[in-house]
Amino acid sequence: MNDIHSLSNQFLIAMPSLNDANFSRSVTYICQHDEHGALGIVINQPLELTLGDVLSDLELSTEQESIRNSIVFLGGPVQRERGFVLHYPVGEWEATLNISDQMGLTASRSILASIAKGQGPKNNIVVLGYAGWAAGQLEQEMLANSWLSGPADNEIIFNLPIEERWQAAATCAGVDITRLSSEAGHA
Repeated sequence: MNDIHSLSNQFLIAMPSLNDANFSRSVTYICQHDEHGALGIVINQPLELTLGDVLSDLELSTEQESIRNSIVFLGGPVQRERGFVLHYPVGEWEATLNISDQMGLTASRSILASIAKGQGPKNNIVVLGYAGWAAGQLEQEMLANSWLSGPADNEIIFNLPIEERWQAAATCAGVDITRLSSEAGHA
């Protein structure tokens, strides 16, 4: 990439002043970022939908209650009818975007069938939709202080309680987000 510093495999943390209903207090894991734009998955906006509901819609089932009761997330406002699995490790799945050597984003029925059988990737979250930015759009939003970027952390993505993810992601970036004002301004 020429002038763009890639934010792939990093967190994008909504600043307190970001009032967009889709992204208020959100943590987005950036899956791809280049001169053409960016794609990310919001990891802290649960839907009132379980993985059991999704599997049932796909005519798949699971015997494991923990899988059936797994929370499904709103991955972002784009293509909300489309499902994705953010997972670690990458594995061998169809339709996978390799984000890093270890992290993948997969949009195929086969990974959900494997998860239903208890044979899917050990760490995964299922989302509907994604967050997308056109070329230069994310950079402009960052210049407007809408977002803070920082290192991604698998523990936050897969294990931390949902309500703690926003503050924990900011802490990983070295910021106490609770001390920031929700008022935008310039010194």
